This record gives sequence, C-alpha cells and structure tokens, in this order.
Amino acid sequence: MGKGTLHRLEPRIYNYTFGPNDPALTVKSGDTVVAPTRDAGGFNEKMEPMPEEMKQHSVSTLLCERNPQVGPVYVDGAEPGDTLAVTIQRIKLNRDYAWSRHRSHFGSLTGESPGKQLFLNDPIPEAKFDWQLDLKKNTGTLELKSSRQKRIEIPLHPFLGSIGVAPRFGRIETSLVPGEFGGNMDCIETREGTVLYLPVWVRGAYFSFGDVHAAQGDGELCGVALETTAEVTVKLDVVKGKSIDWPRLEDETHIMTTGSGQPLMDCVRIATVELVKWLVDDYSFEKWEAFQVISQVGTFRIGNVVDPNYTVVAKFPKKYLPA
Repeated sequence: MGKGTLHRLEPRIYNYTFGPNDPALTVKSGDTVVAPTRDAGGFNEKMEPMPEEMKQHSVSTLLCERNPQVGPVYVDGAEPGDTLAVTIQRIKLNRDYAWSRHRSHFGSLTGESPGKQLFLNDPIPEAKFDWQLDLKKNTGTLELKSSRQKRIEIPLHPFLGSIGVAPRFGRIETSLVPGEFGGNMDCIETREGTVLYLPVWVRGAYFSFGDVHAAQGDGELCGVALETTAEVTVKLDVVKGKSIDWPRLEDETHIMTTGSGQPLMDCVRIATVELVKWLVDDYSFEKWEAFQVISQVGTFRIGNVVDPNYTVVAKFPKKYLPA
C-alpha cells in the first residue's frame, strides 16, 4: 500500500444511493481523500439544511432523502474481483451538537418502515433529543427533563454509519441499506484506525461514505444514533486479485467480518462463515478447528436491527493468530 496524492473533496452533490452514480472524484490506488459530511438529515456543521441543488435527484422516482453520501469516488484500477482497502485515518467532529429521535413506524420495537405497517395500535410517539457535544472532553450530554437523573454524560466514539461501494449484479441500493457492498451497516468499528476491506463488484468501485455518528449503542435500537457531522480522511488502496464476498475489518486488536440481512441469525451465520474462511485462507487454520476457536474466543457486535437489512460484526482477537 503506497503513498499517493492527497485530494480535498468539496461535494457538489450528496447521493442517497450506492451505485455507479456520476463520480465526484477519480483517484489512484494509494491516494487519500478528505471531505466534509452532512448528517443523516442533510444538515451541515452549522445546522444549515441541504440546498436542493446539492441533493441527488431522479427523473423517474422519488428518493429517500436520508444519509447523504460523499462521493462516489472512482478508484482507477479497481476491477471486479479486487478488494478496496479503506484506511479510516480521521473522523474529526466539527459540530458541538448531535440529534437523535424516536420516529413513528420505525425502530427495533416495530419492524415497520414506509409502506410496511404491521400494527393497528397507535405508533411510538415522535420525540427528538438534543445532545450537546464537548469536543475537547469527547463527551455528549443530554438533559433528561422528566427523569430522576436529570442529566447524563456519555463518552463519544465517532464512526461512519454508512460506507461502501457499488453493489454487485448491477443493483442500486438506498443509503439506508447495508449488504455485501457495505452500506448502512451502523457498526461502531468503522472508526479511526480501522482498515475496512470492501469487495469490488464494479469497475472503479464507486466508493461512498457518510452518516457520521458521534456515539451509538449496539443495534441502534431507536433507529437514530447521535447524528452529527465531521471532516473525514480516508486512504484508498486496491488489493489486486484478492476476492472477498463480504466486508472485512481490521484494527490493532481484532480481525472482523460482517453479515447483513434478515433474520438476525442469518447475519450471525454469514459473519461466522466469512470469519472461518478468513482464518483458513490467510492464516492456515483447518476449517473445523477455526470454527472451534471462534466459538470460544470470538465476540459479536450488533450493528443495527432497524434497517431493511440487519448487520452483525464477528470479531476474532489477533493474539490468537499465528506469528
């Protein structure tokens, strides 16, 4: 993975889909991209709404205006069957405010979404929560007006809720959906210092990212994390001839695999199978011995249980890898 050119991208259009949209930038393997994000509702670091001319539009349908994405970035030399290694170098929060909310007909307690009503009873009431961020202390504070506690302060752990490439088989997916292309996985491991490995399904990869979260619990249970903005720095490297089927991640302590879909157990199975394959192919484990060791030392994190597909991350400690 070589040293390349630094590109500063000021997006003119933010996209609501993962696919081969018009590239915002073309880079080479080894290049670095720095760009500002907008939050899940399209607001910038000054809480200014997204101008219409900066939104992706379709002449034939309405798009769901959530999770606007930076990009896509066309990576020269990336071909189907390669892997795109994305080093998340920095997520610099640039706003002292984040919002979260409960939305009717959405979230882990309902399983509902637009056009998919499952219950006849009254929905969960709408409620918005305003979090104040202390970027020096790296904390978020929420006033609890109706609770005994009255105020709560939590540590921040910024990460990219949505990050991925164009999907396989010519599909286009909304920025709310996770899958084999990455997408809206909402897994907290897509943070500073992590290398995310994405399968390349389309020439150029068409890499996009957005939906910065200042903090989030496992599952994103209410459907909305601490939504905010940041300046993001990523380095892009093409790993030629390395073919994977699902996103993988690596940090200082773990190698990780992902699985997205429904039901949740299918996500667990996909992530487990992909982790076994990684241990067998790259670290010379025997298949069933790998499964046995994962069963005893592996951990699983739930990215989300609210999106059209759920996401699970399987984690294996590096200290058990061969030297």
